[in-house]
Parts: sequence; structure tokens; C-alpha cells
Amino acid sequence: METDIHKLIPHRSPFLFVDNILVSNDKEVVGTKKFDKKNNQMLTGSFPEFNFVPGMIIIESMAQCGGAGIKKAGLADGFFGLVSMENVRFFNGAKYDEVVKYVIKNIRISNRLIKQSGIAYVQNKSILEATWICARINN
Repeated sequence: METDIHKLIPHRSPFLFVDNILVSNDKEVVGTKKFDKKNNQMLTGSFPEFNFVPGMIIIESMAQCGGAGIKKAGLADGFFGLVSMENVRFFNGAKYDEVVKYVIKNIRISNRLIKQSGIAYVQNKSILEATWICARINN
């Protein structure tokens, strides 16, 4: 499935943090990521004694998932970069080898801006919520 994600967003290993896009339409994006230690060794130095994926990586993963879903649904074209985060709240962490599920709402989609909000879940319990804006970047 990684090959399909490669067609949607420019991120590559070791900084590609989306495995699957399960739903992608004008209202929402749902996707998943499993952070296994073997393929994410560069992250294991953060909280090594607690086996937690860094929270900022979960945020990045959720934003990547949102962007991949927008592209998969054909709702925007071009290169968009994350420009702001708001209302970020952490409730719990994600451990390595757990599947993180992202449920993302599309708030605004235009040729210049994408605004989304999302909740990350592990085992059906919310661990993080955030709202973000991505802007089109001209090359």
C-alpha cells in the first residue's frame, strides 16, 4: 500500500507516516499508520524507556494522512505545506506496534488553502486532536 501513498504525497521513508487511506471524500479522510520499531528506528530515541511514539510525529502523521486523502479524492492539486496548527490537545500516547487511526474532517478546501481537523485513535480511544492549515506552495 506504501506505493499508493507515494503517488499522493511527496514524503518518503524515513519520514513517510501514512500506511493506508481507508476513506477519502469531500467531508472526511480516514487513514491508519502502524509505527513499528524496525521501520521507525530513528524515532525510538525519544522516550526509549516508555516505548512511546513522539507526539509531534503523530501530528505530522495526521497531517500527512489528511493531505493524502485530499489528493486521493481529487479535491486539490499541487504541493501544499503545513503552515499552522491550532487547538492541539494530547490525551494519551501511542506505543510502537499499535495501529493509529486518524479520522479527519475537511473544513475548507480551495486551490490555495486546506483546513482540516482530526482525532487520532489507538484501540478506539482518542489520543490526540488538532486543527491545521496547509497552504499551496509555488515551486
